[in-house]
Amino acid sequence: MRSVAGRSAAVLAAAALVLTGCGQGGPGGGGGKISGDKVVLGVINDQSGVYADLSGKNSVEAVNMAIADFKKKHPDSAIKDIEVVSADHQNKPDLANSKAAELYDRQQADIILDVPTSSAALAVANVAKQKKKLHINVGAATTELSGKSCNKYTFHYAYDTYMLAYGTGTTLTQEGAKNWYIVYPDYAFGQDMNKSFTAAVEAGGGNVIKSDPTPFPNDNFSTFLLKAPKLNPKPDVIGTMQAGGDLVNLVKQYNEFKLADKGVGLAVGLMFITDIHSLGVEAFEGVTFTDAWYWNFDDKNRKWADRFQAKTDTRPSFAHAGNYSAALQYLEAVERAGTDESDAVVKELEGYEFDDVFARNGKIRAEDHRMVHDAYLAKVKEKSEVSEEWDYEEIVSTIPADKAFAPVGDTQCQMG
Repeated sequence: MRSVAGRSAAVLAAAALVLTGCGQGGPGGGGGKISGDKVVLGVINDQSGVYADLSGKNSVEAVNMAIADFKKKHPDSAIKDIEVVSADHQNKPDLANSKAAELYDRQQADIILDVPTSSAALAVANVAKQKKKLHINVGAATTELSGKSCNKYTFHYAYDTYMLAYGTGTTLTQEGAKNWYIVYPDYAFGQDMNKSFTAAVEAGGGNVIKSDPTPFPNDNFSTFLLKAPKLNPKPDVIGTMQAGGDLVNLVKQYNEFKLADKGVGLAVGLMFITDIHSLGVEAFEGVTFTDAWYWNFDDKNRKWADRFQAKTDTRPSFAHAGNYSAALQYLEAVERAGTDESDAVVKELEGYEFDDVFARNGKIRAEDHRMVHDAYLAKVKEKSEVSEEWDYEEIVSTIPADKAFAPVGDTQCQMG
């Protein structure tokens, strides 16, 4: 049995640790401290290439909007300062890897947000695991982030290939597009899209007669488009799995070759409002696709979109809204935890249920860190139906959160 003197010495030693900030209550310890009284949010994305418009620098602005709203809601927060740092990964996984390490180590980022391009996202997720720092991915679609490549410090937020395929692939197949020719960019995102859409088409009673990988990035899709009418059987639709500037290029060439007149329709796997705006609504009229969020869905979205447009002179894509939400929910988790220590913040995020301007019926699953939320089956309006610039979508139906994403038992996540 310890003596009274021994117990007193232990108490004094513990008190000294707390006072000097070296115990669990100190910086990074999880006991109620914000390291340096500052939280640093990192954003890594494409700021100069094919995905710059759909996310890019305007996602940094969306994160700044989240910071402003958090400060307004929590004027007496223990977080005394919030800083945003960003980097352009140029859609290169090796560059994303080095930028992530730089932001975590040299710029002291507590979290990295966004990271479109699935190969780059997987690289950043691995760095997050190694550094034991958070990564909330908004811009990438690969299901591996919450599947076989999941880890304790990575969360997958806005959408994934399962969501896109469940909405678009299933719906179009059931409506009569039984034979598909899929063209996909030859990297992690496209490969996962091909896999998810093939599964959805076949589950709906359809058939993928052929799927072809295409270079990424790419500005000439003529070889693949001109092949489509010659396939046997002739496909009902070309399922394009490209995104951003690559999608714009493919659709432009699809229309130039008048493939619709040859009986080959167009199915778009992933589309952002910025893609429609870039090429014009006429190029996409009547196309059905799955959207994670739409700026003019309701008054709540529109009010936020008006604020965003006042700062950026453009309407937000779902990636912009997703980055706002991810940044806000991270800061709220830090506030609840009373610390920016990674493990404590992870615990606050796991299982958390919420509604905000991006996520309706949102829940962050503890088992695989997939944030599930309502998604939307959308159709591009006819030009005559567009009453104002950027209002290009008709929301056909809501896909409930518990249906839009793969069941947790199917994700193959083994959380370490």
